[in-house]
Amino acid sequence: MTYEALKLYRQMLRIRLFEQEVERSMKEGYIHGTTHLCNGQEAVAVGACSLLKAGDTITSTHRGHGHSLAFGASMNRMMAELFGKVTGYCKGKGGSMHIADVSSGNLGANGIVGGGIPIAVGAALTAQMTKTEAVTICFFGDGATNEGSFHEALNIAAIWDLPVIFICENNEYGMSSPIDKMTKIDHLATRAHAYGFPGITVDGNDICKMQTTTEKAIERARKGHGPTLIEAKTYRYKGHSRSDKELYRREEEVQTQKLNDPIQRYEQKLREEKGIENDVFKQMEAEVQLEVEAAVEYAIQSEEPEISTLLEDVYA
Repeated sequence: MTYEALKLYRQMLRIRLFEQEVERSMKEGYIHGTTHLCNGQEAVAVGACSLLKAGDTITSTHRGHGHSLAFGASMNRMMAELFGKVTGYCKGKGGSMHIADVSSGNLGANGIVGGGIPIAVGAALTAQMTKTEAVTICFFGDGATNEGSFHEALNIAAIWDLPVIFICENNEYGMSSPIDKMTKIDHLATRAHAYGFPGITVDGNDICKMQTTTEKAIERARKGHGPTLIEAKTYRYKGHSRSDKELYRREEEVQTQKLNDPIQRYEQKLREEKGIENDVFKQMEAEVQLEVEAAVEYAIQSEEPEISTLLEDVYA
């Protein structure tokens, strides 16, 4: 059990340090375009994806690095994709918002808000029709719950009892808009009730609660009882994207939210309940940092795509 607990901790740490390196690499000019960092939201991705097995699938969002890493993506290929290199998951053509690996079940990040939700429902329908008992986890942000794709997808998943788990990462802001200015309800999970299936609000910064809640939803889906909507309350520490000046919130708010940091909370839990010493955490951080640095070096050394390949892979 201690091994599994530390594995979860390492996965969250890998996401955090990866994102920190992505931010540094952008400032140094290695990464072009934009990116959306998930610092502070690691427990949602790791808690949910840790329960999946071979044959299961996920769909992601524009803030999707954590989902991919939690699902088992190669850090080297992730970094190479962000650097625009041919060794990346999409040969350097997808970048931050479009990382996908269909062969492993990662059906892709999506630059369109709510764009992955109907794709997840399609994957769940395939699983149902082929009787594979596979499930799909669909990640999206709070802003996506006001999109038509969200409501249409939830309705059809409900009436067909599809094996899909909808996970809303409610980080309190849709771009620069606070969620309480965009909706009239206190808990977004209650929207599932209108379509006739369970909606649960959970502390998304508590990885143990994320696991237990998702586990029940997965079990329900595998038994053919249909979808579940999980609203994971969390918070992003960085701006919406690299160009965000964050004029809509004060730094004091961010610092207060960091007191509820998912990695620090889990570390404290492991100290108290498992008796794990500080040296173990320090050693793990050092190992992960070396992994991140190796990924950067891999990306730097990888080849740029040839201009002649510009129009290749435009269509599947």
